[in-house]
Amino acid sequence: MTTVELKHPPAFAIWVTGLPASGKSTLVAALRMELKNCGIHPAVLESDALREILTPNPRYDEPERDCFYREMAEIGALLVDQGVPVIFDATANRRSYRRGARNRIPRFLEVYVDSPLAVCVSRDPKGIYRKGREGKSETVPGIQTGYEPPESPDVIVHGNCETPESAAQRVIAALHAKTCAK
Repeated sequence: MTTVELKHPPAFAIWVTGLPASGKSTLVAALRMELKNCGIHPAVLESDALREILTPNPRYDEPERDCFYREMAEIGALLVDQGVPVIFDATANRRSYRRGARNRIPRFLEVYVDSPLAVCVSRDPKGIYRKGREGKSETVPGIQTGYEPPESPDVIVHGNCETPESAAQRVIAALHAKTCAK
């Protein structure tokens, strides 16, 4: 009887962060497609979708965000521990939220989608900035609540002038370089 050894690349996590409407979800969609073309099928942990499950009545205050992002990072870490690659699609306005995931997941890439606030406000597909201006929200990152950009992101994507496809290819190249080095 012969045994067959199946080689599966180690799982990894990519956290795509940036202001609301910076282009995170557009990049994540392109990244997911590029990875699928490479035979890799990542789980996407999108913050709005997870919030409906983990915090159905979110307050978006610091204690709630601390808890939510800690839980989100833990879900991602559990998936990676089981061999499932993960893409986090989440603003995570504090560096500590992303650092928690980086500390828990050995193969971790932080991608910063850097778009000027004025561009994000002009896009505003979910009406987040409008609600902030109208006083219907007091916790919009970049306006009422601070956003801490990564100090040393693995990749910086310029969401206002770079195509999602070319940015996704740069992210995959950085991921390959990082995971092959470990």
